[in-house]
Amino acid sequence: MSSGGRIEALDVSAYTFPTEGPEADGTLAWDSTTVVVVEARCGGETGLGWTYAPAGAADAAGGLLAGLVTGRDAMDVAGANEAMVRAVRNAGRPGLVGCAVSAVDIALWDLKARLLRVPLPRLIGAVTDAVPVYGSGGFTTYHDTHLAAQLNNWVRGHGIDRVKIKIGESWGRAVERDLDRVRHARETIGPEAALYVDANGAYTRKQAVRVGRALDGLGVVWFEEPVSSDDLEGLRVVRDLCACDVTAGEYGYDLSYFARLAPVVDCLQADATRCGGLTGWLRAAAVAQAHGLEISAHCAPHVHAHVAACVPNLRHVEWFHDHARIESAFFTGALDPTGGVLRPGANGEAGHGMGFRHEEASACRVR
Repeated sequence: MSSGGRIEALDVSAYTFPTEGPEADGTLAWDSTTVVVVEARCGGETGLGWTYAPAGAADAAGGLLAGLVTGRDAMDVAGANEAMVRAVRNAGRPGLVGCAVSAVDIALWDLKARLLRVPLPRLIGAVTDAVPVYGSGGFTTYHDTHLAAQLNNWVRGHGIDRVKIKIGESWGRAVERDLDRVRHARETIGPEAALYVDANGAYTRKQAVRVGRALDGLGVVWFEEPVSSDDLEGLRVVRDLCACDVTAGEYGYDLSYFARLAPVVDCLQADATRCGGLTGWLRAAAVAQAHGLEISAHCAPHVHAHVAACVPNLRHVEWFHDHARIESAFFTGALDPTGGVLRPGANGEAGHGMGFRHEEASACRVR
């Protein structure tokens, strides 16, 4: 089989999967999750990429981007990424279009690795074979029993010693319940496991400082988006006045965003399904390292596992409940988080080794 060739086609589809029940964080509620799937074809191989975004991202990938990518050298992923970024200038890169660019880029990296018959970590250049994960869910809609069951499954069932729950319920109007849930989480997981919280930007600055100081007393070590990630000064204030690490970055779509954010957080987050795919995520990791920071991969664990193994300043990958559930049920080649780590590429399969089960997901197809 040829190791090169021209990209022959870009197939795009979208699927909306219902959640197990109503879910919410501090600033949003939802009952379904949509995944946009991109498949790039060349030389009898198919590269798979995806993003978690409304189905409109599929229209952008199949319409705005497909013509730019088809016919390009399948080895030239960086060139394709640059061509897409330039072409979407007037369409607006943040949001749906950025998610579409990201899904295509992920598919092209996977395609290149498959054509070269190497696992993605080997193609990019791995620095580790074990990628730490943390369990993430703990939605504000969960009652205490449900929350305890989920936390126990991660900590005792899978040996994951870092877990995160949502706080900031009702835009920060239920602080006592937030803290009660944190106490319950700590009692459930015991004193040894690391406890993280995510407010999704629900609090005001001073409110976040007060909550953060209470969290310090409960042994919380990670306070994600205590205020809006657009409030850079607010993030700086909370970071400087609380002992727990203040983190943000999941809404970054370009490098200038990460450059602005890095000076005001303790750990930079980036999401490859939004920030330009694996190409953008690697560059975000470099921005973090230039500021003396570690990077944490936001959501979509199987998108991130392989590229996360290739940066020296990785903290961990988020094993997000909704996405892990979908990727385990509707993708082939899902990884096992038991022991609190993923081992991408260990089976020697080319690319990221995953495929999408279109037939099983057909009832949920929306594009």
